[in-house]
Amino acid sequence: MAGTKRILIVTDTKDLTDKLLLCGVRKQVKGFIRLGYDAQVFSYNKAFLLSRPFRSKKFAGRFCKARVDELLARQIKNYEPDIILTSFAKYLDAQTIKIMRQAAAGAAFVGIDVDLWPELHKNRVAAAAQLDFILTTYNGYGLQAYKDVGIRCVFMPNMCDPDIEYRYPVGRKWQSDILFTGKMKHKKYPTEEVRYQIISTLSRMKNCSLYGCCGQAFIGGIQYLYAISGSKVALSINAVNDIRFYHSDRLTQYLACGTFVLAKKVPDSDLLFKDGVHLRYFDTAKEFFYLARWYLDHDDERKKIADEGMRYTHEEYNCKKIAQYVMDVVQTGAYKAPWNP
Repeated sequence: MAGTKRILIVTDTKDLTDKLLLCGVRKQVKGFIRLGYDAQVFSYNKAFLLSRPFRSKKFAGRFCKARVDELLARQIKNYEPDIILTSFAKYLDAQTIKIMRQAAAGAAFVGIDVDLWPELHKNRVAAAAQLDFILTTYNGYGLQAYKDVGIRCVFMPNMCDPDIEYRYPVGRKWQSDILFTGKMKHKKYPTEEVRYQIISTLSRMKNCSLYGCCGQAFIGGIQYLYAISGSKVALSINAVNDIRFYHSDRLTQYLACGTFVLAKKVPDSDLLFKDGVHLRYFDTAKEFFYLARWYLDHDDERKKIADEGMRYTHEEYNCKKIAQYVMDVVQTGAYKAPWNP
């Protein structure tokens, strides 16, 4: 698509919440703009807020969707995008994609999926089937629901923003030996027992910071980056860890902010980050605590790996570089990266 200039991103935004800096869309926009493209965001959830005559969210989802899709189509016609990137926003379905296609017949339509188990998310597989292809932050058998209906999937890792995600000098308030941010278990989806074993043990240990689980509040905004910066060791573990390439965006955030990361190994982990160079991988709870203790006792080795992990993440996973990979796929059908030679 030579000469492509305008990119519309359709998504649920979080810019009025504590998850402001965790929202991937701001990184996507920054990456495309730095490449020389124009990028606009259509906030699907905000459109519902503007369209509903009453405060009830249930009413909005049931009665306002046609109005929101009409507004989306009008904005597409106003902007005439060359590419439309869409996440699987709440209430967005196959009909929404069809309406967008009618409004921008010549555009490339690309989905972005950062969640596992698409078959467990309402409307997701049917909506994805209306797109040209989807970008996923996982690979392997996690894509089976998409492949069963012939959807083309391309792995694209989570990106970082070195402008704001780096190691901050912080006071004692943010300093800890071991950090974890997230839930202990997912209510709706499977969660491996090893995650519960590690987090529950950490909750009983001194000088460990847990946020979003074990009775501790979620942390967001710039304070989230402070907490990572002040931690000597950070735990990265997914709900499940047997899906190729899949890591929560916590991994990239932790590495970019310069902490030493202990990550649960997933298939082909070393293609993303090298064990003993950028981070350390573990398989069991026992191995995690052994490695955590060893690196807490060996500061020089811990800092060396943390520094290299931050440098490499900033270099290989920054928003501009990942945005270029996305454009390569749209324009040529493929891209080359260390994990995708």
